[in-house]
Amino acid sequence: MRLGRIAHPEGVAFAAIEGPAEATPDQLTAAEIAEHPFGTPNFTGRRWPLADVRLLAPILPTKIVCIGKNYADHAAEMGSEAPANPVIFMKPNTSVIGPNNPIKLPGDSERVDFEGELAAVVGTPCKDVPAAGASKVLLGYTVANDVTARDQQKADGQFTRAKGHDTFCPLGPWIETELDPADLAIRTELDGEVRQDSRTSLLLHDVGKLVEWISKVMTLLPGDVILTGTPAGVGPLSAGQNVTVTVQGIGSLTNPVQPR
Repeated sequence: MRLGRIAHPEGVAFAAIEGPAEATPDQLTAAEIAEHPFGTPNFTGRRWPLADVRLLAPILPTKIVCIGKNYADHAAEMGSEAPANPVIFMKPNTSVIGPNNPIKLPGDSERVDFEGELAAVVGTPCKDVPAAGASKVLLGYTVANDVTARDQQKADGQFTRAKGHDTFCPLGPWIETELDPADLAIRTELDGEVRQDSRTSLLLHDVGKLVEWISKVMTLLPGDVILTGTPAGVGPLSAGQNVTVTVQGIGSLTNPVQPR
């Protein structure tokens, strides 16, 4: 199932996005879900053509837990060796935006980079989850862009300011609940030019290991998002550009870039 959040003529709701996997938006339908998407969805019976509603970020997490340098080639392009264990940092939930919402460049940064990623979405409260049981606590997967003020990251020596600006966590277009994350193509395009092209099979620490590692530290709650890391090819964004991250089996997430 593809789970999304939509703005429809009467408000905002979760919805199942129905239609063929390769369909265009005018071939898809949004079927409204009552309350929340966790567990067995309860449908209201109301449906709209997807073209008649607006896709929002598919989830509003209490927290976004991110993994640094989880592809060896990205660690190398950052000038360091790949870490032996997952490196955790966090983004505030105020950084979340949805498809087609603008990434806004802060005036106090001279370089803001894109980082296309696979994101896992938690489906149930959990703590101390073994890697083998990770799939049981996840709702599904979505596409993310871990936007980063690279100059601030270098200046601060840690990630909070650089990763935490408003609009620095695009998510979408929806959550795919039936997906094996082991070997998916992941690609980032800037104004139609491919800048990142990799596969999730190259993750140094796979999704199961990440859920186990993170849940030893903190309780994960329904809707929390885990950004699994970005491959090599990160680069700067400029106002007026459009950045698109595509993950096989999920779809594409596009955001324009604007000055703040």
